[in-house]
Order: sequence, then C-alpha cells, then structure tokens
Amino acid sequence: MIREELHRLITWEERHQRLLARLLVAAVLTLLIDVVGAVAVWHWEAGPKGSDIHGFTDALFFSTYQVLTVSSSMKNPLTAAGKLINVLLELWAVLVVSAIAGSFATFFTSSD
Repeated sequence: MIREELHRLITWEERHQRLLARLLVAAVLTLLIDVVGAVAVWHWEAGPKGSDIHGFTDALFFSTYQVLTVSSSMKNPLTAAGKLINVLLELWAVLVVSAIAGSFATFFTSSD
C-alpha cells in the first residue's frame, strides 16, 4: 500500500497536467486583473485629497493587496469608481480562491 502511494506521488498523469493548466490560467488572469486594477485605481484614486495613492506603485500595492487578502489598511477607495474597482478586485479574489479549491478537489477525487 505504501509503495503504491509513493508511486502515485512520482507519476505524472493527465490529471496533473489539468491541475497545472488550471493553476497557470488562474495565475496569469490574476496578474492581468491585478495590473488592470492598479491602472484603474491609479487613474481614479491618485487625485483626491486624503488619498493614499500617490503613484503607480501605491496603486499596484493596493490592487495586489485586495486580490491577495480582500482587505487593505489604506484609506482608499475614496471615489465611486474606486469603490467599484475595489469590489470587482475583491470579487475576483473570492472567485479565484473558490476555483482553485475546486480544482484541487477535482484533482484529488479523480485519482481514485
């Protein structure tokens, strides 16, 4: 039984390829959403008084933080457009985490 499980760990099957493809698609799309979100946040949130966004790096930090943790310690967003962008970034984060969890569940249940 142990030998069989060890063999399964080192065997590369089609299900491994599907999982890797799904993870890569999620990663590439998340990077794209992150950069687009950063540009949008920079455009809408860099001007208002009291904003923590002073340049593109601040906007990139904000959008990356939202995509990774669904929260931020920054005062932003202050504008209506920024709030919409914020919600969309958080929605993307929740959907991607769910999709990745589903991909792992499918990977582990398809082996038996």
